Amino acid sequence: MIRRALLMAAALTPLAAHSQSAWAQSPWKGFYATGTKQRAVRFAGGDGATLAGTLLLPRWSELQKVPGVVLIAGSGPTDRNGNNPLAPERIDLLKLIAERLAEAGIASLRYDKRGVGASTSRPTGPLEEQERFFAWDNSVSDVAAAHGELLKHDEIKSYATALLGHSEGGLLALAAARELGAAARGARKLHGLVLAATPGRPLADIVRAQIARSAPALLETAEQTMATVMATGRVPAGLPREQQTLFPRYAGPFLQSVLSFDPAQALAGLDLACLLLQGAADRQVVPMEDVQPLIDALGRRGASGEAVIFPAVSHNLKLVTGPTDPGFAGPLAPAVGDKLAGWLRPLLGA
Repeated sequence: MIRRALLMAAALTPLAAHSQSAWAQSPWKGFYATGTKQRAVRFAGGDGATLAGTLLLPRWSELQKVPGVVLIAGSGPTDRNGNNPLAPERIDLLKLIAERLAEAGIASLRYDKRGVGASTSRPTGPLEEQERFFAWDNSVSDVAAAHGELLKHDEIKSYATALLGHSEGGLLALAAARELGAAARGARKLHGLVLAATPGRPLADIVRAQIARSAPALLETAEQTMATVMATGRVPAGLPREQQTLFPRYAGPFLQSVLSFDPAQALAGLDLACLLLQGAADRQVVPMEDVQPLIDALGRRGASGEAVIFPAVSHNLKLVTGPTDPGFAGPLAPAVGDKLAGWLRPLLGA
């Protein structure tokens, strides 16, 4: 069953009033401190890497167990807070989501990607070593390891967890959800999936469309590069400077997997409640061309699903002021936060 909603500007009313958290209804309210507490964590990721992250807990978790969500960053050298040194402004998307979830009585674990921040640094040895370090399977294993770390904390309801992936992080969430669904049983099973600004077409199609829109003169050489990567798992040497950020030499095996990964097919095979969050002003994952395949996949499943498209909201889930505003800075769009909290509360029992 799928429910699809298109929120118009006049309808962006907070959902919290209609979906109060367990904490808001608790008889302990007024006698116990509100707010949050955070805990630094370190855990083993895929292929021997160590990942560093932050577990953010509602203060109420000292009294009663709470649900938990793993937050997964998007592409590039993005840290646990959702910041990327290649971006012109501080974004803090994952930090803002974690704080909004904590307000709703839901814990979250977010982590620095491998090679980023306080996690294991990128190898400085031969290219082959760097390629192995950044392989797609290792990044998928990192998500599964983060979920395992979340379950180790006494404050977390082991039977009420979810994954939330932003952009490319949504692709990793889809792949990891399949892995966790096959491996987990009973109380440790994953219960929900949130895909935020996640492409519904293979990434090769998305990249091709982005280049065609922004730099059509580069499309032919980019096509040749992608064809080589997908055939060999290696990024050609000597690429033009404008392609080197998009196709780093060390990312060949990762790109070979992610460029051909079909997110709609992966979602269609998951028996897991799923929420799609998409900004109508997203310049990277374009509604509805890039999103419609995921919506169609939701409709082919037996599990519940919902897709919400938010007007004037960017790829980073921030409100935009106009067509030239990229939507990097500022708070999480209120309607996005309210929908996320309102959907997860009943699903996870917050």
